[in-house]
Amino acid sequence: MSDLLRAPAEIKYAEELDWLESIDDNPKPFSWRLSPKMVRLFVLGSERADGLDREVAQKWFGDRSFVERSIVTLASDRGLLLIGDPGTGKSWLAELLAAAISRNSTQVVQGTAGTTEDHIKYSWNVSMVIAKGQSRESMIPSPIMTAMETGTIGRFEELTRSTSDVQDALISILSEKYISVPELDAADGGNIVFAKPGFSVIATANSRDRGVNDLSSALKRRFNFVRIPVVTNKKSEAEIVRFRTEELLRRHAIELDVPPTLLDVLLQSFADLRASAAAAGSDDEKLESALSTAEQIGVLEDSILHGNFFGERTLTARTLAASLVGTLARREPEDLAILNKYLHGVVEPRGKEEGGAWPEFLEGGREAIAKLS
Repeated sequence: MSDLLRAPAEIKYAEELDWLESIDDNPKPFSWRLSPKMVRLFVLGSERADGLDREVAQKWFGDRSFVERSIVTLASDRGLLLIGDPGTGKSWLAELLAAAISRNSTQVVQGTAGTTEDHIKYSWNVSMVIAKGQSRESMIPSPIMTAMETGTIGRFEELTRSTSDVQDALISILSEKYISVPELDAADGGNIVFAKPGFSVIATANSRDRGVNDLSSALKRRFNFVRIPVVTNKKSEAEIVRFRTEELLRRHAIELDVPPTLLDVLLQSFADLRASAAAAGSDDEKLESALSTAEQIGVLEDSILHGNFFGERTLTARTLAASLVGTLARREPEDLAILNKYLHGVVEPRGKEEGGAWPEFLEGGREAIAKLS
């Protein structure tokens, strides 16, 4: 689907999902399109021991147990809450799970301070109400209600950013599995929308939002929590960055290789900055950035596009350093001071000792900081 800016997982991997469904002879819960084993295989990729006729690429990089616990939760009558720092892949995992189970990952409510109860229940088509009155035809179901009616997966992004009354409305949906519509006629249960088997909710929450709109104990009981940690394993992080970068290059039809040495520079830089943040005595000594894998991907994507459009159609250490500074320097002068200290205290000695791409990376970082100062 080249005419889509960002195709959802069920469209992007439609051919693969069709194939998995055609060979899947394992038991499936409720209305699931794939069995739990095949859902796991779709998300984590195939191995030689699976004995398949074709390879299934890994799409989410993390501990197998997190995926298995998520799948088991969705097969139960409890909701799934994926919680972790920004950029840990919570939303991507939720999308992949919904795509594999329901072939629809777009039934999403985005939690914000402006999210209302209508966004998770229903609203009305005003012109139809004026013309014909309130009826099922004039009702606009929310993505969550649609998931209930079809027995599929609904998603709620950034749950802790929504207000307590919105969270309270979700409690009844998760516990009672129906939504009352008091405006409609109660005859024959016409004012109640019941959930069909297979319905569940995958919610995500940012662990850094603790204290914004904390979940009530009642709502917590309706969810199974799966905590997604920050990826700190260098090999796993390199695989994630490479996977996402290859997708970007394909989308833009860019023929450009990412030198392994520059990927190592990027990974090591983030590892250094994370170690510095962990040792910092106060928030003023830490970058405002979460230094997540997603931000690391953003730095690499930015530098690749810059090199392709304005450079010599190649990736350089100088451009990589400029992208890193531009992405991570959010507070002035605090973040610039932290990055400058890192360049002079860590990168400069390493460049003198190891050489390679580090001296050019140092110069690129210095130039970027000078322009922003």
